[in-house]
This record gives sequence, structure tokens and C-alpha cells, in this order.
Amino acid sequence: MAQIVSLAASPRTTTGKGAARQARFRGKVPAVIYGHGRETQSLEVEAKALEKALTGVEPASTIIELAVAGTKTRTLIREIQRHPIRPDIIHVDFYEIHAEEKVKLKVPVHLVGNPDGVRNAGGVLDQVTREVEIEVMPDNIPDRVELDVTALKIGDSLHVRDLHIANATILTLADLTIATVVPPRAEEVATPTPEAAAEVAEPELIRKVREGEEGEVEGEAAAAGEGGAGGKAEAKAKPERAEKPEKPKGGKES
Repeated sequence: MAQIVSLAASPRTTTGKGAARQARFRGKVPAVIYGHGRETQSLEVEAKALEKALTGVEPASTIIELAVAGTKTRTLIREIQRHPIRPDIIHVDFYEIHAEEKVKLKVPVHLVGNPDGVRNAGGVLDQVTREVEIEVMPDNIPDRVELDVTALKIGDSLHVRDLHIANATILTLADLTIATVVPPRAEEVATPTPEAAAEVAEPELIRKVREGEEGEVEGEAAAAGEGGAGGKAEAKAKPERAEKPEKPKGGKES
């Protein structure tokens, strides 16, 4: 059955962002109450009292008995707005309910047990849907719905149609999956390419030229350059002139 929590509230005469900011500065939380044809009324509640009232309960399925100016009204929380960075509540919407009228609300689904596929096959339990919408009389509102997943093997699933909520009509689609057990996720190991393996197996050796060897290296390069130039010079050299024949002994030149 739904829990009932009492909370005091005060009428708020000023509205707007500026007034809401001032209320928060004073430790109050701006709020509104509506429903059953009543005009929307602006309220404010103590921030600490509100946090205490909501501790350990399911806000969406908890009946809040709101006391305003001496009058108590049973309500459900339709929306809670929190600060984008801090966990502070910055606004609350209360919806008035009557004991003789059914209400529509969402209740959380809690999984119970350790699935067979997790215990014996290393599978992973994945909860796909965490709440369902129901229609029920206020006195029969459950604070949550429990679903036993102990028998689930790998590949098995439970759906909304497997839920049983006493004295309530389930409005969420029956075929919607609530929980399933999936196979264990294998770790992917990257296989190195042949090129990468070759680079690892045969690293390139780079020898740093030590001080004192720079001159030798430069000298060798210069000598190689001169050698190449010399070869060209020898190729372009003029042929030697033929020697004159010797004069015959005892004779005259003709």
C-alpha cells in the first residue's frame, strides 16, 4: 500500500521568477496545488521539511497529506524540479486526489532475485523498463511493483504482461520488455596488422654521430665529390702528341 506523509504548506501571494527566487533564499520551495476543477493555488513549503518527507519513499507513489491554512488535502506529487547542478528541489507540483476516485500514476518496478543466466552462465541482467503506469483507487496505490527474475536464463525476458498488481489496471503496453538476461560481453582484443608486426619485430636502428666524427664524415663526403670531378677531368684531357722519329745515324735528313 502507498505510504502517507504529512507536510505543511503556506499560501504564496506573489508569483514569478523573482518571488520564487526570494522564497528559495528564505529556505522555502515554491509549489502549486491543482486538480478536481480547483484553481491552481501557489504555495511554499519548508525545504528541509520537504526533503525529510521524501527521504526513503517513492515520491511518485506516495500520498502527501498537505496541510494548508488548517485544511488537510491528500495529494500526489506530479512533478519535482531540481537544480541542474545541485540536488536541491526548486519546485513541486501537487495534485489533489479524492478517496472515491481512481487516479493514474506511475509506480517503479523493482527486480527481485539473481537470474539463473547470471549465476551459472555469466550473463548480464538488463532492466529495460523501470516504471509502469497504472489506474487505481487511492487506498490501493502500491509504493512499488516487484518482479521475480530468478528463473531467467540467457536470452529470456519478462514483459509488462508478467506483472501482477492487485486492485489496479496496468495502462502500459503489455508487450513492453521489463528485464532480460543477455550473454556476457566479450572483450575485444585488437590484432596487429602484418606491417605493424614487422615494424615491431625489426626496429630501425639510428646511430647518433658522436662529437669528433662530424669532420670525418664531412671529409669523406668531400673526397667522394672530388673523386667524381677528377674522373670527368681525366675523360676530357687532350691526348698526348706522338714523339718525333729519331734521325738515322750517319745519314742526312731527306
